Amino acid sequence: MTTTTARLSLIGLAVALSACSVIEESKIDYKSAKKASTLEVPPDLTQLTRDTRYTAAPDRSVSAVALAAGQQNQVPVVERAAPLKVGDVEIMRDGNKRWLVVNRPADQLWEPTREFWIDHGFNLSQEKPDLGIIETDWAENRAKLPQDIIRSTIGKLFDSLYSTSERDRFRTRLERRPDGKTEIFITHRGMEEVYSNSNKDSTVWQPRDADPELETEFLRRLMIKLGTSEEQSRALVAADKATAVQAAPSAKIATINGQPAVELEEPFDRAWRRVGVALDRTGFTVEDRDRSKGLYYVRYVAPNPDTEEKKKGWFSGLFSSKPENKPSQYQIAVRSSGEQTQVTVLDAKGQPETTQAAQRIVRVIADDLK
Repeated sequence: MTTTTARLSLIGLAVALSACSVIEESKIDYKSAKKASTLEVPPDLTQLTRDTRYTAAPDRSVSAVALAAGQQNQVPVVERAAPLKVGDVEIMRDGNKRWLVVNRPADQLWEPTREFWIDHGFNLSQEKPDLGIIETDWAENRAKLPQDIIRSTIGKLFDSLYSTSERDRFRTRLERRPDGKTEIFITHRGMEEVYSNSNKDSTVWQPRDADPELETEFLRRLMIKLGTSEEQSRALVAADKATAVQAAPSAKIATINGQPAVELEEPFDRAWRRVGVALDRTGFTVEDRDRSKGLYYVRYVAPNPDTEEKKKGWFSGLFSSKPENKPSQYQIAVRSSGEQTQVTVLDAKGQPETTQAAQRIVRVIADDLK
């Protein structure tokens, strides 16, 4: 038997056996997909030329409209009355969003957090120490691959033959608090490869729902990196889940003085946090933020309805480095009055925006907040 024939036979056997194997959903084993993909997608979100005060790697963000279309409403959960804490690390909850509060300054947490993602097999596409933002590249969870006899015995020799149809990206945000503590948020964005027509002769990448449980698992693992034991981290997460109480959605889209807005029935602190997580989850490029003014500074590219990519569909691929339109800067304003908060879009100069781009941004934020 020739070498080529033998190799083809082994590949055929591997494929046949993989159909009968069990996918291990409970394990996490990520491998960067940065070098593997050559697909492109027309984005609604991308980056402008960077200000010289930032030193982050270039971002290739996914369409905000696409993400809005691919996400489903989720029922939030009422925030727990008291945090769960071990040492100087607390886990907090608001709806389906969880985060850590660590009694250390952000500059002491930056390097451990950065090492954490590298240790888990990710390449980093963004590192912004001034803003406390770390973002991974797109990666696949190799633990979801079929654990068949060929893969387990031959191992890395044929590992490149296997690939999942999913990719994940994570953003970590470290936010300083006035009391010296640091809040750490981890947000997930997912993509999946699906057939683009009934003939099943081509595929496209499209967004899939953010996974709050996957976010929680990485928060738990980060606890361990920060000094909490495996047993303590599992106990905290279990106790956190046991205290969850469901509540109705609190976000709705409205028009205020001719301007699109998101209305939230909650005070500023909670709204500020939730909007920040929504921007992270939906892939906005956050240039800066000013909590004292209630402003997030973001960048956005409105889709061009006349481009050829429109005819192909929004999800023609996973990455893009050739945006059709020039990215624009916007401000996301979070303003409260008592127990109510309004989220609106301003232009780069801080003037109210009423354009279609503003309407799309509001819709994307509202869909994640519901």
